[in-house]
Amino acid sequence: MYTSIPQSGSPFPASVQDPGLHIWRVEKLKPVPVARENQGIFFSGDSYLVLHNGPEELSHLHLWIGHQSSRDEQGACAMLAVHLNTLLGERPVQHREVQGNESDLFMSYFPRGLKYQEGGVESAFHKTSSGATPAAIRKLYQVKGKKNIRATERALSWDSFNTGDCFILDLGQNIFAWCGAKSNILERNKARDLALAIRDSERQGKAQVEIVTDGEEPADMIQVLGPKPTLKEGNPEEDLTADQKNAQAAALYKVSDATGQMNLTKVADSSPFAVELLIPDDCFVLDNGLCGKIYIWKGRKANERERQAALQVAEDFISRMQYAPNTQVRGPPPTHTPRPPPGAPPWLPTHGLDKEGRKAWGTIISFLPLFLFPTLSLSLPPSHPSSLPFLFLGPHFFFLGIAFFF
Repeated sequence: MYTSIPQSGSPFPASVQDPGLHIWRVEKLKPVPVARENQGIFFSGDSYLVLHNGPEELSHLHLWIGHQSSRDEQGACAMLAVHLNTLLGERPVQHREVQGNESDLFMSYFPRGLKYQEGGVESAFHKTSSGATPAAIRKLYQVKGKKNIRATERALSWDSFNTGDCFILDLGQNIFAWCGAKSNILERNKARDLALAIRDSERQGKAQVEIVTDGEEPADMIQVLGPKPTLKEGNPEEDLTADQKNAQAAALYKVSDATGQMNLTKVADSSPFAVELLIPDDCFVLDNGLCGKIYIWKGRKANERERQAALQVAEDFISRMQYAPNTQVRGPPPTHTPRPPPGAPPWLPTHGLDKEGRKAWGTIISFLPLFLFPTLSLSLPPSHPSSLPFLFLGPHFFFLGIAFFF
């Protein structure tokens, strides 16, 4: 049972503490609940809050950022996340999710996959309602992924197709799952599952789903797309296997305002790191190179300014280092997680870690008390100064939705 929370003046309902999945779309600076049948549909022009309340009061709060969302939307979403996190007693682990680069944990909430649609609130684009004329619905989605499925809206043209992927042509009353000649069985099954999900959730079961093999397109597809040309070949999927040798390139930075200005100072440039480096009076950034992730550790005795500035520090770090916008920023599980499994060190809370985090243990840091960092990324160029001042640039930095623990 989750502890009750005060709701006075809150934009969130009392049900926010209930177990399960809660999703809000940010519209005009306010959180608007997403209906259960539409969960898994995300607009590229919007930002979302996704809260999952699991067992034993273990909660995860994700900020999802669409490729076309504005800075204002992202900032509003982040401020709402701060409010929601406070409302829940700072219980949730916070995550930043970028369209097309979501974490495995986030994807696990949607076993039938994600569907990205163009537009958003600011563009006055709204999802076609279930009561609309089916003939008005004409959308094409490209299906990608073997383990985690994502369907991205594409231009309604044969130019969007390739022989290596699967596509869904949604014509309202008829939904076609088209499978390229070089697509594999896993991708075909995922495309079928997503087509069925569209039928069941958006059409309330009132649509026909047809699996189409490359070269056997029905007349309805030809009528909409025109004569089929020779299609381009698809690009092979990227190898998702983590390169463990990058772990040795990890670097550790201390965040401190002892001089009156927030500074980031490198304290170690290779792993494993000694436990003595983690001072409870400060906060730390762990950066390890080429994996697209950084991690933040907050000392229990760090002052409030240092703890609250962690989001700005991470944003400035990513910007100064010129890392990709989809860089993931995470942290270890919160301190209230259950006891470690038998055989694990008493200070190692592995509960809630993904496979990557558990596997990377021992390759990044040795003997980190209370916290565990998985494989990280973002290496420091040799020419980069060892100490960087950080500026406080306002609440819009909070759209990062970084995972921090107290």
